Amino acid sequence: MAAEIIHVNTEEQLQYGLDIRKKVFVDEQLVPISLEIDEYDKISPDVHHLLIHDNGEYVATGRIIYYDEETAKMQRIAVSKEYRTKGFGRVLIIAMEKLAKELGLRYAILDAQCQAEPFYEKQGYEVISKEPFDDAGILHVRMKKEL
Repeated sequence: MAAEIIHVNTEEQLQYGLDIRKKVFVDEQLVPISLEIDEYDKISPDVHHLLIHDNGEYVATGRIIYYDEETAKMQRIAVSKEYRTKGFGRVLIIAMEKLAKELGLRYAILDAQCQAEPFYEKQGYEVISKEPFDDAGILHVRMKKEL
């Protein structure tokens, strides 16, 4: 069975995404839950959450908010540990970019953990921050891509 991209539109689906994020960011990377969950973790026309479902499991999640009138901000991109290096991150980014284009946006930006910078470079993103910055105790770089 092929992976299914789900545009989150129910509280139950939203919770599946939050569960993945809690495992990845809070449990694995020790990000405080108070920093991980925020005002964008809701069903809203201003926030777009995606899930990837594969063989009966929810395996990846991400969300898009509006950075400005022509730029999507890709956030909270997470793949469950046992599904990493299997292409789900790439599938998720492609789905998020497709959705951003459908929303009429021309650019995507994201704040990548430094360890993930090579992954995002392979997806066509370029670093635009002058130097790494701390976000929740983890070094990040801001990256951008024309859609």
